[in-house]
Amino acid sequence: MSTAPSTTTDEAPPPAPPAPSPRGWTTLRPLVLRLHFYAGLLVAPFLLVAAVTGLLYAGSYQAEKLVYAHEMTVPVGDTELPLSAQVAAARAAHPEGTVTAVRPSPAPDATTRVLLSGVEGVGADHTLAVFVDPYTGKVRGALEQYGSSGALPLRTWISELHRNLHLGETGRLYSELAASWLWVVALGGLLLWFSRRRALRKVRGTSGRRRTLGLHGTVGAWAAAGFLFLSATGLTWSTYAGANIDELRTSLGQSTPSVATAAGGEHAGHDAATAAGGDAGHDAATAAGGDAGHGVGLDKVLAAARAERLGDPVEIVPPADASSAYVVKQIQRSWPTKQDSVAIDPATGEVTDVLRFADYPVLAKLTRWGIDLHSGSLFGLVNQIALMLLALSLILLIVWGYRMWWQRGRGSAFGRPIPRGSWQQVPPYVLVPGLAAVAVLGYFVPLLGIPLACFVAVDVVLGEIAHRRGRRTSGSEAAAG
Repeated sequence: MSTAPSTTTDEAPPPAPPAPSPRGWTTLRPLVLRLHFYAGLLVAPFLLVAAVTGLLYAGSYQAEKLVYAHEMTVPVGDTELPLSAQVAAARAAHPEGTVTAVRPSPAPDATTRVLLSGVEGVGADHTLAVFVDPYTGKVRGALEQYGSSGALPLRTWISELHRNLHLGETGRLYSELAASWLWVVALGGLLLWFSRRRALRKVRGTSGRRRTLGLHGTVGAWAAAGFLFLSATGLTWSTYAGANIDELRTSLGQSTPSVATAAGGEHAGHDAATAAGGDAGHDAATAAGGDAGHGVGLDKVLAAARAERLGDPVEIVPPADASSAYVVKQIQRSWPTKQDSVAIDPATGEVTDVLRFADYPVLAKLTRWGIDLHSGSLFGLVNQIALMLLALSLILLIVWGYRMWWQRGRGSAFGRPIPRGSWQQVPPYVLVPGLAAVAVLGYFVPLLGIPLACFVAVDVVLGEIAHRRGRRTSGSEAAAG
């Protein structure tokens, strides 16, 4: 008689199969989430200031037209005075300083601007703009102007607030930090949002922290492309990253060209021009190195530029010295961009060099369009409204981000550190290229690299503290048991 085999409860169960190691996005998500958290918590104040001041700047174009309407506009008359007579009227009212540029009236109801440098009380990098009625020669006022965009005091003040908080070169670090991290925050948030299950992205019917997260993620996803653009273009004229970008463009032969200004010698493919001599046609307006009407005079210079198809608006820069030429350049930054320029010999009135915007290198064109789109001038009012909406979106995202942090209501103020061993779980074929890319970015964009290194150091310390606390707690529980 056979007996059934006996079973014992002491027999160990078969070993469970090893859990599959995490792959792909699963290994990267904790790192991206932690980076997004740190940037949102610590860089967000800088982004908030940039968003608020950017919102003000986008609205300053229209405000400027209202505040300075008397200086900028005139009743339309019948016949405009010669440009030399308009400059003479400006110099009669303001004999101080030297004429560095003249901007003829670009529209029938617009004034002519005569720009003076070296005026007492006007900053070295600013000019005094004297506004002249082109029909009567009457001076309608004088205002400080900054930059090639023709910003007047209101827009200049807001622009400097946005750029450096009125703290000079040191203050520019704030805006560069914001531009360096905006794209990281936007791209990280976009990855995190679309990696969530569709059901968790709903806003309607939710409440509390989940609703805040839904609003934060939805608005951020819609605005992400705009944030990436603002970050990239903002870095082009930042202090450190901007200098690296300029060096890279120069090494690639993509720097912005300029028209040759020497009155004698070879001019970018043109024959040598006669050296400046005489003062025929000069007027009362003095310029650096001579009269604003030095040589053939402003009227003939403007006529020569018109013959080269340089339409309004233009700016005429007088010769810097006896060996230099007049430079006439278009200054329209709205679409279509007009940035052609010519050099004109002051002795003969002949065009010695022509530079067309169409001949700019590709990166030079993209830089010009990018900066103008970022500053709100490329597409006028539509451009400015779009920038205001982006700024409002960023302000809301920051507010919602801090609200989520407050609603968390558990754990430390700095959230949960990256779990120990998270880096080891990232596949080498992802980790190595990723670290290399971060190192290169950190070098070219130092205000991204330095804070990133600080974030990692802080998180390592927090992780070690949490690990030791966990070991002490486990040891206490074991001793109590």
